[in-house]
Amino acid sequence: MSAPEMISMGCRLNIAESENLRQNLAANNIDGDNLIIVNSCAVTNEAVRQTRQAIRRAKKANPEKDIIVTGCAAQVDPAMFAAMPETSAVVGNVDKYDAANFKLGLHSNRPDIRVSDIMRITETAPHMVSSFADRSRAFVEIQNGCDHRCTFCIIPFGRGNSRSVPAGLVVDQVRALVDKGFQEVVLTGVDVTSYGPDLPGQPTLGLLIERILKHVPDLPRLRLSSLDGIEIDDRLFDLLTGAARLMPHVHLSLQSGDNMILKRMKRRHSREQAIALVERLKAKRPDIAIGADIIAGFPTENDAMFANSLAIIDQCDIVHGHIFPYSPKQGTPAAKMPQLDGNVIKERAKILRKTVARRAQQWRQTLVGSRQNILAEMSGSAGYAENFASVRLDGSASRGQIVAVEITGVQDKQLIGRMAA
Repeated sequence: MSAPEMISMGCRLNIAESENLRQNLAANNIDGDNLIIVNSCAVTNEAVRQTRQAIRRAKKANPEKDIIVTGCAAQVDPAMFAAMPETSAVVGNVDKYDAANFKLGLHSNRPDIRVSDIMRITETAPHMVSSFADRSRAFVEIQNGCDHRCTFCIIPFGRGNSRSVPAGLVVDQVRALVDKGFQEVVLTGVDVTSYGPDLPGQPTLGLLIERILKHVPDLPRLRLSSLDGIEIDDRLFDLLTGAARLMPHVHLSLQSGDNMILKRMKRRHSREQAIALVERLKAKRPDIAIGADIIAGFPTENDAMFANSLAIIDQCDIVHGHIFPYSPKQGTPAAKMPQLDGNVIKERAKILRKTVARRAQQWRQTLVGSRQNILAEMSGSAGYAENFASVRLDGSASRGQIVAVEITGVQDKQLIGRMAA
């Protein structure tokens, strides 16, 4: 009896939860020999399309296996996935932690759609992960859900309201992963900067990070997933700019560089606040690398508004850019706003990506001649620096090993690193 094949779509949180799921099913003796689980993503219509495509491909390649779909897209629209002939069952985002929901046929008396009301969930149970298959870094879920209602976003209806994992349990999991040999841990969630207000004493993300760094001294590298800049308080700011083991890499959930569009998105920051935050970060930690999410072609975005989003790439020195062409999600307020022509959206996304690529390549050139510490990926021939620059090694390193290199050049989108003799 083997573990089921896992197909994880979308975000880092899904990666963490897929590994949780794999180990939970094995611990509960769920036979995975003839089972494929697709952990779906609902963040954009393209993500849903890719999920459906992955299901069809998996069934075509493995016609004898059952496919169970879980994750955000399954939670938001279970009927759509249940209607696919390739699918044997649909399991909700909370329901996936009950191993019995992955039993089929004679072994189960449950309906094909096994999806609970996620808005009624008030706690996030920690799911301890002992390892990550095919990963050089580990992902730890510290928070799930979101209390905000950005007008373009369907994710709160796939994840529920915000709820945090108690700090002591997070520390325990990080320590266990370090004991297993992991050199880098990524703290992940839907809205990690909202960590803590639902817990006793209302700890903040900064306090959690302090506890991890203090109580897991053997952890060399701690990294954060996407942050909401408006929620970065003084404690978190001081850690981002002063804690050597907290990686110099901040990914901001900007979404737009125009104040009117930000207001229509119901975002809580202004372009001026975003720019000022980056200036403060770089003033205290000049080597920090900035990433950001930007949506191209949000409803009502005119040329001047788009120009502001384009300009903020340089103004915030964005070198790790995730550009999303806007797609209306049924049930969100933005889907009812005046929509842009699809070709305009595609063209604006193309321009944003080119601008980020230019900025990133300029940044890579500034790193030539520097020394960087690289976490080797699976192949051993490449890895990521502390600032999340991709580096190709001139030799071979063990998966998950941190190696010091001198950056000798740039090729395509990678730095070239010369390992010490």
